[in-house]
Amino acid sequence: MDVRVLTGPHTLDGLDERTVHWYGGPFTARRITDRTGLALLEPPDDWLARLPEEFTGRRIEASTLSKAWELRRPAFVKPPGDKSFPAAVYADGTRLPRTGKRVGPDTPVLISEVVTFAVEYRLFLLDRRIAAGSRYAVHGRLDVAPLHRDRYERHVRRFVRRLLETTGDLLPSAVTVDIGLVRDPESGRGRWAVVEANMPWFSHCYAAPPDAVLDVVLRAAGPRERVLPSDRRFLRPAAHSPLRAPRAP
Repeated sequence: MDVRVLTGPHTLDGLDERTVHWYGGPFTARRITDRTGLALLEPPDDWLARLPEEFTGRRIEASTLSKAWELRRPAFVKPPGDKSFPAAVYADGTRLPRTGKRVGPDTPVLISEVVTFAVEYRLFLLDRRIAAGSRYAVHGRLDVAPLHRDRYERHVRRFVRRLLETTGDLLPSAVTVDIGLVRDPESGRGRWAVVEANMPWFSHCYAAPPDAVLDVVLRAAGPRERVLPSDRRFLRPAAHSPLRAPRAP
């Protein structure tokens, strides 16, 4: 495979007749989908909010930023599919951004109860199975390790298997799902829960095997004609503004 870094419109020159895949950010990706014939798979914005609480371990609501501005309690608030503002615990709605690029009253958000994850894992899923995985955080701090070397591997696989058996049809065939072990701060008891779902083509692999991660990325961001019929409902809409060189004055 040839690899090109997108540094400007000229990078796309010569790709019109070639099979193209993508690994990078969502906003630029939307601008080049028409010209490159890319089809980008992504989980639904409200997928996490639609999960039963047995898989989330907390109450989660799919809403808008204007509703989040009304919060009078601490909550974890994040954009579901991009980085239009930082995902974080906000003391109340007044701390959330009100201005900025791609920020406005109708900006989609997920509003979640605040919980403490003792350990977190990133899992690259292909055809409802774990193709690659990695631990990426312990007590909120970056701490990477291959899944096969982690003491919780068996528990992670068991939880993900149950999750996919129950809700797998709500996700595309290639997707990234983060899960973690939630600890009750008082009792110390733990339960496994989903952190979030993301696009493989915009997800760090951490300590997961890159070759296995690539298999998932290629399925999730490749030619439109190769999209499986069951995945068509998970396609990211194109922006209809392909990246082009500026016109001469």
